Amino acid sequence: MISLKSIKKTYKIGDEIIEALKDISLNIYKNEYVALMGPSGSGKSTLMNMLGCLDSPSSGEYILNNLSVAIMSDNDLAQVRNKEIGFVFQTFNLLPRASTLDNVALPLVYAGFSKINREKRANDVLESVGLSNRVNHKPNELSGGQRQRVAIARALVNNPAIILADEPTGNLDSKTSVEIMGLFEEIHKKGNTIILVTHEENIAMHAHRIIRLKDGLVESDTKNDNITTYKNRLDSFEH
Repeated sequence: MISLKSIKKTYKIGDEIIEALKDISLNIYKNEYVALMGPSGSGKSTLMNMLGCLDSPSSGEYILNNLSVAIMSDNDLAQVRNKEIGFVFQTFNLLPRASTLDNVALPLVYAGFSKINREKRANDVLESVGLSNRVNHKPNELSGGQRQRVAIARALVNNPAIILADEPTGNLDSKTSVEIMGLFEEIHKKGNTIILVTHEENIAMHAHRIIRLKDGLVESDTKNDNITTYKNRLDSFEH
């Protein structure tokens, strides 16, 4: 599904050249659950932007679903971002004056769905994340966990193959974080590929594969043999 070959990304700040990614080669396959880890400045956010087609490499090749991202037009990239990839951010990125339903339905506006079909699909997805009783609430009327569920529903509304989650529990308390990770677990079971960026070890342990970055390089890429599940973390809160 995803193949990165010798990806490099450099930025020029004044006279200084910053190498955010030095030489990244890796494959991510359909229905994998991958965590990207690394300290601040390791390149994980740059890599996330690359995977999400929000930024392009300075050199190297990114193949997504057998197509080279480098040769895609801006319109093609916008289509990929809207239909193939669902984004979940730490800060939720919800429209403050829009209802839960309208926030979730927004990607369908760009995809050209009719209003009645947008609302039906948005309602269905909100029900799947446990928010069918909050469709008319605005973000400021929701808890942090509920806002993140809205953001996840919005990411799912176009049936994307890939979910990119950037520090999705960064603004949440511990118990709410466990609930959100349980939701990702269910999404993964339904067949989605999940790529999770986190600096928290206990969050990364939910993934089936952990890629650690350091100084713009892959430091390690390992299978997680001790996967944390929603159930066993929830049990730890209850005892």
